[in-house]
Amino acid sequence: MNYKVLLISIMFAVSVSEIPACTSAVISGKATEDGRPLLWKHRDTGFHKNKLVYVEGEKYDFVGVANLSDSTNAEIWMGSNSAGFAIMNTASYNLNSGRTCDVADDQEGLFMHKALSECGSLEDFEELLRNSSGKWGLAANFGVIDANGGAAYYETGYYEYKKYDAHDSEIAPKGYLLRTNYSFSGSEDDGYGFIRLQTTDELFRESSSVSKLSVELLLEKGTRNLNHSLLNIDVNSMDLPKDIEDTRYIPFRDYVMRYNSASTMITQGVLPGEDPQTTTMWTILGWQMAALVTPVWVVSADLLPDILVSKDFQPAPLNRVALELKMRCYPNIRGNGDDYLNLAPMMNQQGTGFAQILLPKEQVIINKANKYLKRWRKKGISEKKLRQLNNWLDDYISEIYADELDLKL
Repeated sequence: MNYKVLLISIMFAVSVSEIPACTSAVISGKATEDGRPLLWKHRDTGFHKNKLVYVEGEKYDFVGVANLSDSTNAEIWMGSNSAGFAIMNTASYNLNSGRTCDVADDQEGLFMHKALSECGSLEDFEELLRNSSGKWGLAANFGVIDANGGAAYYETGYYEYKKYDAHDSEIAPKGYLLRTNYSFSGSEDDGYGFIRLQTTDELFRESSSVSKLSVELLLEKGTRNLNHSLLNIDVNSMDLPKDIEDTRYIPFRDYVMRYNSASTMITQGVLPGEDPQTTTMWTILGWQMAALVTPVWVVSADLLPDILVSKDFQPAPLNRVALELKMRCYPNIRGNGDDYLNLAPMMNQQGTGFAQILLPKEQVIINKANKYLKRWRKKGISEKKLRQLNNWLDDYISEIYADELDLKL
């Protein structure tokens, strides 16, 4: 037996099963209900423990999502800075075909850390990309918005990038662009996420034909999309289990939601002339069916909600309980067990599933935050009022988990 060939085969099988698989959108202001651009990333990763971090950058400070295991916060996977520049990525698996580079691969998190620290606009980011040719191990679709209304994807490989502008009516007739885990400029039919892109495209097409796109839509139907476009199955329309004890496994592969879904950030930009500091990061720090959204702003390290902050290298409280609830749906993850979800703890006929209890509470958070935002957009963010809002968020969300699910944050 050729053990070298066997080892390579095993490594390939493992790598395919652990491929990061994200779903995302770049939305220009002309497609949104309030004229502000939106940047959405639904993060899928083998690093399920995520944390929210505040970083003092070389030029700009920023807030972003990092892996809990990253003790120095060197890699940022989505975030926004004090200039109102925001960035995220989806890994692309059809770029750099047949090419090699003298640096290590998978440097997207390091690169986004640098971009948030140094870039204040799309033009700054493009300059960074030009100066980075051949110096970074990149294969990604970078989504970017800025405080000037800019909104674009940059499909980026080792040596070049291609820009797709959400304001370009030829490629984005409705003012938005979508990406999963392949690039439109890459090798045809290679990559991953074709079904997720189709599912999300159907949602956006249907929704945008009725009304403008919004944060609420991305939260409720985008990141928590339970429709499978290829199989024409919507979990929301299934015959649900009778109660929480009525074990009912369903195949759960190639949905936007999946076992490896770890966090979401929807960055809501500003109108031209508005204070970039009011750029809002609507953050779900954990498995999205089990974690409530928490809005954050780039002000200072001590002005983040406590439930999103990791202390003593432990998961942030909201991240911890979301993971605990998720695992009730995945009691058997041996082999390919993570492709099968026990629906009963999440949704059932009695309405006692954790998603049925938690998610309706989210609108209260959105309404509360928008009341503060309305004032801040006119007068600037008040640190006193932000601390007040953070305290309310900590208390409100903690009480829901404690009173409704007997879980302590």
